[in-house]
Amino acid sequence: MQNNHSIDFPDDFDDNGLDFRRYIKVLKKHWLLILSVVGVIFFVTVIATYTTLPIYLAFSQVLIERNTGKSTLESNYYNYDPDFLETQAEIIKSENVARRVVVTLQLATAYREHFLKESTDRKNTEKETSESSLRTKFQEMKGNVFSFFSDAKDKNTTSENQKIVPVESKTDEDIIADMVRVGLSVVPQKNTKIVNISYQDRSPAIAKLVADAVVKAYMDEMLEIKLSTSNYSLKWMTAKAGEERDKLERLERQLQDFMRENDLVTVENRLTILPQKLSEFGGQLSKAEAQKKEMQDLLEQMKATQKNPEALERLPVFASDEVLKAIRERIYKAEQNIQELSKKYGTKHPVMIRAMDELRLLKNERKFEIDRIVSTTENSYQLALSKNKSLQNLLDTTKSETLNLNEKFVQYSIMKREVDSNRVLYDTLQANIKQQGVTEQSQSVNIWVIKRASLPGTPAKPNKEKNLLIGLFLGLAAGVGLALFLEYLDNTLNNVQQIEERFGLTVLGSIEVVKGKDKNIDTYILHNPLSPLAESYRLIRSALLLSSAEHPPRVTLITSMSKSEGKTATLTNLARMLVQDKRSVLIIDCDLRRPRMHSLLNMPNEIGLSSYLAGTVDECPILSVPDEGIVLIPSGPIPPNPSELLGSEKMKKLITDLASRFQFLLLDSPPLGAVTDCLTLSQFVDGTILVVKAGSTTIEMFEGGIKKMRDVNARILGVVLNSVKSREQSAYQYGYTSYYAKDDD
Repeated sequence: MQNNHSIDFPDDFDDNGLDFRRYIKVLKKHWLLILSVVGVIFFVTVIATYTTLPIYLAFSQVLIERNTGKSTLESNYYNYDPDFLETQAEIIKSENVARRVVVTLQLATAYREHFLKESTDRKNTEKETSESSLRTKFQEMKGNVFSFFSDAKDKNTTSENQKIVPVESKTDEDIIADMVRVGLSVVPQKNTKIVNISYQDRSPAIAKLVADAVVKAYMDEMLEIKLSTSNYSLKWMTAKAGEERDKLERLERQLQDFMRENDLVTVENRLTILPQKLSEFGGQLSKAEAQKKEMQDLLEQMKATQKNPEALERLPVFASDEVLKAIRERIYKAEQNIQELSKKYGTKHPVMIRAMDELRLLKNERKFEIDRIVSTTENSYQLALSKNKSLQNLLDTTKSETLNLNEKFVQYSIMKREVDSNRVLYDTLQANIKQQGVTEQSQSVNIWVIKRASLPGTPAKPNKEKNLLIGLFLGLAAGVGLALFLEYLDNTLNNVQQIEERFGLTVLGSIEVVKGKDKNIDTYILHNPLSPLAESYRLIRSALLLSSAEHPPRVTLITSMSKSEGKTATLTNLARMLVQDKRSVLIIDCDLRRPRMHSLLNMPNEIGLSSYLAGTVDECPILSVPDEGIVLIPSGPIPPNPSELLGSEKMKKLITDLASRFQFLLLDSPPLGAVTDCLTLSQFVDGTILVVKAGSTTIEMFEGGIKKMRDVNARILGVVLNSVKSREQSAYQYGYTSYYAKDDD
């Protein structure tokens, strides 16, 4: 769902980028809020800065690098370690190093009062008591749950588990060590092997002592780690070497037994012969497969043409047979001889009978030869099948033998590789054991002190200038952010640009909000005819007169989206401006629900529009407002059915009749968002003016009202933006009071 808000953050870019003038406009609108936020945050920053106890910072620098003169395994493993300095920094900040500092400087005895004051002791005691109480309650809950789910036979075990383990309280050394860790800072310098070790404290002397002591404690800790690690490594490698020696001997015996059992001495020669056999058998099998396929295709062709001798003889095997060629030539000659004899003799002549018998014998001979060729082809196919099967068996047998030999050879290779790797590992362990005995006293990390801590002369915290600048910046950022956030949350119409750009409506004018308890917008322009507010209504009057092409709208409806948006006051002041322009103006109060026009003009309301439309009077009362030149039809008593009365033909006829008598008819109606009276009246008028109260009318409400007006094809002449603040008004209205004063004169 799209969230519509009044702040007009632009949706696109122009040639100059974003329209930052709108942001500046928002900041000007909320300048007092921004200034207040900046003042509060800056004041809090000043108080916090000047009431904070000064903290002194002392730091030393050390060069830390790894000692690469180690054994082969360690050297290969530690060639590249990007986290080395970070690891050393964590060691420096560790609890062991802090406890060494406490013990070395005797901070728990000589400087106890500095670290542990009476208030701090009380807080720590209360904290420990609270933690002990919580642990006790947790143990009780744990015991209850355990006893609920345990078996009845395990009551003794349950009772033991339910015992509360006493919590040991921290000693002074532990508390001070934690405080040292809190004040300690370790920062490796980028792209170097130098580490800055700093410590901050209320006392500059304590800060210097602790900063130097941390360096020495770190060096002692690294030496102890090296010694303990070397002893453990030597012990572990000795035990591991024994295990690897036994394992190597066992693997070598297993490899020798495997070679003896599988005769692996001749395996390599057999492995070179078998691939040649496989290749030879494979080639023969391919040829046999091709021959079998050829014979099979030929037999299928013979079977397909068996009933057609002529088609059968056209097959290549028959067409190329020399015997069949000779028989076919003899048959051809015999047939020619019969044709020649038939010209001389009849079919029963002995010569013809002998020639016919000779032709029959030749055809029988041809059939016999064809049958012989078919039989020969079938025998060749069967022979090809038998040969193919034999070659396949030989190939399968050779493959099986090859796989068995390969499997044995692979197993031999695995066992030999395992023996070789274990031999290398055993030899490496033996070499490291000898080297470890020589270098166990050397440091694995080289540490040099580059700069010792000096006594700080000025406090490091608080940095007053920096804090004040940060407070000022944060206050400004918070104020601007809050202003933009409030503007973002504001979904009301506030300026002319919103209405024109978003809804495409013409803004006839904007009315500045009238400030002061003794000032009333209903009568303000009567007492101040040359004021900027009066000029605003004159601009609206001019815009109304120019809103139509041929002639100004004579019958105009004025309404708003909700109550208290100033539609009645706008209508009244607009009528006054039209009267000043020598126009005859009639105001019709069509708000039959909450009429206000009669009270604003100090006119009676016993009889009015509702009385005429309901038929209680024959003529609609038209009242002249004294000293103003305005004519008014009051609303009259509030009827039970305002919509039916306003939508009647009588109302339509009344407007038509009055329009012929007056130059301008201005109709006041109920708000558009509440009832449908306005939509009904919009069908009887030349156009409608919408009054919007800046900062009150929401975008959703105005959008819904516009949709209702357009659904009934109502003509909207424009919008009057009411209750605009002076900054918004000055951006829309131009001109000066003195200039208009001369015009009126």
